[in-house]
Amino acid sequence: MSNDAGPPRTFKGLLRWATTPPQAWGVYLLAVLLVWLLSFYAGMLKPKKTPDASPPTVTAPKG
Repeated sequence: MSNDAGPPRTFKGLLRWATTPPQAWGVYLLAVLLVWLLSFYAGMLKPKKTPDASPPTVTAPKG
């Protein structure tokens, strides 16, 4: 009984396992969810404000 159905032990075996039809859907959905979560998190971050980088105050024209 040398044909063992255990988990893949190498990266190549894992890649082959992840690209077979039932698992491929799960891997694809997981990747889409991960990209969405990372982009959502990056969009929620507030940029750091430094006093030197603030825009100049608006003044009324003199005339």
